[in-house]
Amino acid sequence: MKIPKTMKRLCKKCKTHTTQKVTQNKKKTASSLRVGSKYRARKRGLARGVGGYGKYSKPAIGKWKRTGAKSSKKTDLRYMCSTCKKSSAQSSGIRAKRVELV
Repeated sequence: MKIPKTMKRLCKKCKTHTTQKVTQNKKKTASSLRVGSKYRARKRGLARGVGGYGKYSKPAIGKWKRTGAKSSKKTDLRYMCSTCKKSSAQSSGIRAKRVELV
C-alpha cells in the first residue's frame, strides 16, 4: 500500500486544511491478561467468587494449538501539521501487509 509523504488534511488545532507530513509508527498494544491488569481487575472486584469469570476463568493452553498472528497488521500513521507542528494519529488503521511512504 503506497501512501504519500505529505497530505492535505484538516488540522484539529488550526481548524483549517494544511499540508501534513505523514510518518509511520509501530503499533503498541497492551495485553489485557498481564499481571498488572489482572491485579487491577481483582482490585475492582472482578475474577473473584464462584462462577465463570469470562477471560479470567480460562485455563492455561492445553491440548489445542494456538493459531499464529495475523499476516497483516493495521497501519499506525501520524500526521504532523506544517504550520503549528502539532501531530495527530490516524483514527482507525487499515490492514496492509506492507506500507510504503512515497
